Order: sequence, then C-alpha cells, then structure tokens
Amino acid sequence: MAAVRKLDSADSGPLSGVIVLDLTMHLAGPFATQILGDLGARIIKVEPPKGDSTRDIGPYFVDGLSAYFFSTNRNKESICIDLKLPEGREVLLSLAKKADVVIENFRPGTMEKLGIGYDVLSEVNPQIIFCSITGFGQSGPYVHHPAFDIIVQALSGGMSLTGETQGRPVRSGLPIGDVCAGMYGVIGVLTGLVRRSIEGRGAYYVDVAMLDTQVSLLSYVASYYLIGGIVPGLQGRGHMSIPTYRAFTCSDNRDVVVAANTEKMFESLCRAIGLGEIASDQRFSDNRRRLEHRSELYEILEPRIAEITSGELIRLLTDADVPVAPINHVDEALANSQVIHRNMVFDVPLGDHSAKVVGNPVKVPDERADHLPPPRLGEHTISVLTSVLGFDDDAINELIDKGAVTAFSREGNRT
Repeated sequence: MAAVRKLDSADSGPLSGVIVLDLTMHLAGPFATQILGDLGARIIKVEPPKGDSTRDIGPYFVDGLSAYFFSTNRNKESICIDLKLPEGREVLLSLAKKADVVIENFRPGTMEKLGIGYDVLSEVNPQIIFCSITGFGQSGPYVHHPAFDIIVQALSGGMSLTGETQGRPVRSGLPIGDVCAGMYGVIGVLTGLVRRSIEGRGAYYVDVAMLDTQVSLLSYVASYYLIGGIVPGLQGRGHMSIPTYRAFTCSDNRDVVVAANTEKMFESLCRAIGLGEIASDQRFSDNRRRLEHRSELYEILEPRIAEITSGELIRLLTDADVPVAPINHVDEALANSQVIHRNMVFDVPLGDHSAKVVGNPVKVPDERADHLPPPRLGEHTISVLTSVLGFDDDAINELIDKGAVTAFSREGNRT
C-alpha cells in the first residue's frame, strides 16, 4: 500500500484531540471544517466515489487541485466511502463512534434516508455534536428547496441594499451566504463542545440555515424597518445614517472611503481639505442636520475631493486622525502590509514547491504550527481505517473489493 502523509495535529492547536467527520461539499460546510482544522481539530473529510464536486471547478488549478477546492480544504484527511452501500454505512457508523463532531450539508432528509441521520449517530455515540448547514434549515415551508449563495442573498433582503442608489440590486462580491453560514456552524459546534465539557453530555444538534444567517446580518438595517417602519433601498457608496461615511472619487480617479462618523471627525475632515468654514454652517452643525441636507453637503465635498489625489487625501486625513482607506483591488489587499503582518497570506507546502492561501483570522497563542494542503480524493482512506478504526489489511482490502471504500495515493492512483 502506498505511503501517505501523516497529519500530526494531535498536539498542535487548541482543538487538538477533537475528531470531526466532515460530510460536506461545496463552500459553506468545507469553510466551517477548515476553520476547525486550522485550530487543530482532526478533520476526516468523507467523500463519495466521485469526490467533492468543487475539486473540478475551474478555471484555476494548483498541483492538480481546483483553486476553489484549495481555498477551503486544507488541514484535512480524505476518506472515500460509498454511503449507498451497507458496508460503506457501517464504516461511517464506526467512525462516528470515535468522532466528537459530525458536520453535514446534505439536503434535509438525505442522511435519514441513508440510515445515518442524527438519531442514528447520536444513538451510536451519545457524546456526538452534530451540525447541519443547509439553505433553509430543517423545518419550514422552504425546507426542501435548493439554495445557493445568491439565492439567500436575494431572499434575505441583502441584495436590495447592494448597488448604486440609482441602479439595480447586485450580489455581494463576497460569498457571504456561504461563508457566514460556515462561521455560524463553527460557533454552534464550539457551543456543543463547551456544553459537553461542562455538563459531560453531548447529543447536541446544531441547525444552521444560510437564510437565517443572512437575515441576522441585516443588523441595524432590520431594526430601522422593525422599529422605524423604513424600508431601506440600495445603499450605494454610503451609509443611510451617516452622510460622511462613504466613498469619494479623487482626482486620479481612485475611490477612497472616509468614515467621519463623529462631530470631531467631521470637523477634522473639513479642515483637512480646506473647507473648515462648513463645519460651522448651521445646515451641517450635527449629524441629524447633515442627513437632512446631505445633497447640499455632497455638492460641496465631492468637487473639493475631486481636486485632490487619492494619496494626498489619505495623507491629509490620516494626519487629521480621520479614518480613511483606498478601495483596494484583491491583489492590493493581499499585498497589504497589515495583512501580511497578520499572516493572512501564507504558503502551504506542496512537495518541492508551495502555494499561497488565505489565513485564519482567529489568532490564538497555541495555534497550529503546520498547515497541510488539501488532500487528494481518498488519499487517507487506508490510514484513517487503520489509525482510527484499527482495521487490518484484510479488512481494508475486503471493503475495497466490495466498493464500499476507495483508496488513492497522493499521486491520484488507486491503491
């Protein structure tokens, strides 16, 4: 049998010793399990014979792996199991006995039809923490509807806020429907682990819906409607409550955001750009009046800022202690000195070379020192069956012969 990489996470990271069965694909679920893996948990990614569908998403590939898949699957082991076969389900049940956490993002009812739903797994392992991440949760009139990031962005009202004020709604450029659901899934899992450590009991079911997550992100905008009866529209370049919390275009055609959201900051902004007199104008004497006269305020601010280069505006406002920033493109953001200092871009080794990935924003004293690249499909089938379940070669070969599991080498060859 071919040698595979060892994942030495047993003593690396605050979640070392926690075993997570990752039955997720696409983005929300894998994003959640990658966070847990970055924090030291042992992530066993259970994949069907054809693998996670994102393995083949183009247009970019690194070391034969899709850049999309690469972005959310580091620090994981891959075991390939056919859950449609009884022998495959038995392997999963055996793994569930050893696991602390199961995370899945099948459509509701799928795992129950396979005979491996929460009721079954919590009976097999009463200490299990079980997390489902779906579009609409486990109940309600939309429970069986398919959902993707853009669907929940639309349904949640978020898209109705995004776009130029005189334009049409647009999708957020970030996949916030997926990644925020993943983060809430992690919060739910950690809640279950904390409760188990305090009370000594698991059997904890976490139900995370992408739509619920997006609605929660409406935050104060939702309160403006629920309390004030205001249905906000497209927010454009600014803020519906603070007129000097917005983007401006400079003389070099570069867009810069300004966050002058206090009286002192507004006065400092005006003085810094040579408009100190408007700070005493009764139309702009406080935020409420500035809101009432925002069009008139913009008629003064925009032409003046359009005469200043972006670099000079950033210097002037930084010196005046007014929050300011350029609107970076992705390449600029990933090269930013603060981003680099915080280790938010680092190299993952790939044999005799490496590939850059985006880091984990959770910085802890005992964070794991090693980060391993995303696994090949079924790369760790044999090592997981051996190290976790104690199967010998005969037992493993029997499962392979029956098609219940599939094993591949790091090079992608069947073993």
